[in-house]
Amino acid sequence: MKIWVDADACPVVIKEIIFKAATRTKVLATLVANQYIKIPKSPFIKMMLVSSGFDVADDEIVKLVEAGDIVVTSDIPLAAEIIEKGGLAISPRGELHTADNIRSRLNMRDFLDTMRASGEHTGGPPPLNQSDRQAFANHLDRLLAKLKNEIGPVSG
Repeated sequence: MKIWVDADACPVVIKEIIFKAATRTKVLATLVANQYIKIPKSPFIKMMLVSSGFDVADDEIVKLVEAGDIVVTSDIPLAAEIIEKGGLAISPRGELHTADNIRSRLNMRDFLDTMRASGEHTGGPPPLNQSDRQAFANHLDRLLAKLKNEIGPVSG
């Protein structure tokens, strides 16, 4: 079990929660981005720099993720690919993407893309608030505890 972070757009406060969780649970967290991101010194936290380009970081995560890994992303198409590979996808707001809900989320994303392409201003998501941060931390902790119980001790 590993944690993968689609790090280019991941809020700093969420990365800090991930750093604490990875160190506490001794689960490797790898931030994948096309620009350098400062990380704390820890044997459980890595930074993977990929080349610039559309979906390069996403493609790298999909290539490396294994069943049972957790991926932190707000990218719905990436979440869908992770689910197909048997991984778990969680948004920085603490929303767990599942096989049951990913299709409707993809449809909504495509609908909003179509609206924006036609000139409609759809706005973006609201700013991350304390409730979102707490939901993310709680959901990540539950996922890590559940997976650790299912697979036993994890070596980094």
